[in-house]
Amino acid sequence: MNRNKKTVLVAMSGGVDSSVSAILLHHQGYRVIGATMKLWDYDQVGGNISGDRGCCSIESINDARKVCTKYDLPHYIFNFSQEFYQSVVMNFVDEYISGRTPNPCIRCNTFIKWNIFQQKAQEIGADFVATGHYARIHYNKESERYELLKGKDTIKDQSYALWGLSQVNLSNTIFPLGELQKKEVRSLARKYRLSTAEKRESQEICFIPDNNYHRLLNIMQPDLEKSVAGGNIVDDRGKIIGKHRGYPFYTIGQRRGLGGGNTEPKYVVNIDAARNEIMIGDKESLAGISFLIKDVNLISRGEINKPSEYKIKIRYNDYGHPGVVYPAVNSKIKIRFEQPQRAITPGQSAVFYDRDTIVGGGVIERQLDEG
Repeated sequence: MNRNKKTVLVAMSGGVDSSVSAILLHHQGYRVIGATMKLWDYDQVGGNISGDRGCCSIESINDARKVCTKYDLPHYIFNFSQEFYQSVVMNFVDEYISGRTPNPCIRCNTFIKWNIFQQKAQEIGADFVATGHYARIHYNKESERYELLKGKDTIKDQSYALWGLSQVNLSNTIFPLGELQKKEVRSLARKYRLSTAEKRESQEICFIPDNNYHRLLNIMQPDLEKSVAGGNIVDDRGKIIGKHRGYPFYTIGQRRGLGGGNTEPKYVVNIDAARNEIMIGDKESLAGISFLIKDVNLISRGEINKPSEYKIKIRYNDYGHPGVVYPAVNSKIKIRFEQPQRAITPGQSAVFYDRDTIVGGGVIERQLDEG
């Protein structure tokens, strides 16, 4: 993407994707400034199982700096840890305590990696920001709107996690990897002899490096486990069949940790925070067909004025399923699948696509009682 070869602030995590993004833009003639965001530390959230390595660590900052130094690019460190703590970590905790299952990466993208990062870009005089996300941006002259599209690499596509971006965000963003496959990115990193070429990708939530969110909840709310332990496990008819360790420690679709004695597999099908109660049922009772979303962001259409058919994803690792998206009522949108889908989870995101283009997205508020 050539936008008159201006200055671009590249978010560099210290991984191979953001490293290649910076160097590609440099070779395309942009004035590239690298920036690593310091978002959290182990003193706040614990879970240090690998020393000072991984996202936001000294090692990652140094990896990003090495890439910039190799090409004589300026590199800055922005400390957004307080903003991240308030907007992402505390929201994560609050959502679980409310009986929902949040997606912190989507919230981080919306509130930190774009809104706050773009503000910083403006302060230092950069024209654009860029990241290593596998997604694409297209300006539709007919609608006069920026559109967010899937990345060409269908396995690595990260558009789902970017549904919260605004028109202003998209107008000032470049995704250098949108047209590339992951193997091509690795190959380019080797070609440019980048120190991050063989660096492995992290899979866990960045501020939960040990992948144990129960530990984090107990750190953030020291009396939580004691206050919620011993709530009821009920079946789908309301019959009490056992006790649980506390509703925040369960998610919709969970199968493990529900006690034995069942003749067939059981799953968490509902979480009632007010009653400290979880409901379990069989695989069929886990399926739902319609639900409401809130905090809606319609990217490519601006509005939906009639029931429209799209492909809908309700989790990151989901190919999407056909369904109908209805016009908003009181700022909320109803979505109905053609066929029942497993584990429609409050707190997670629903994103709807017209082929490769994101029409919009929102946070799942609740499942509707429709057959």
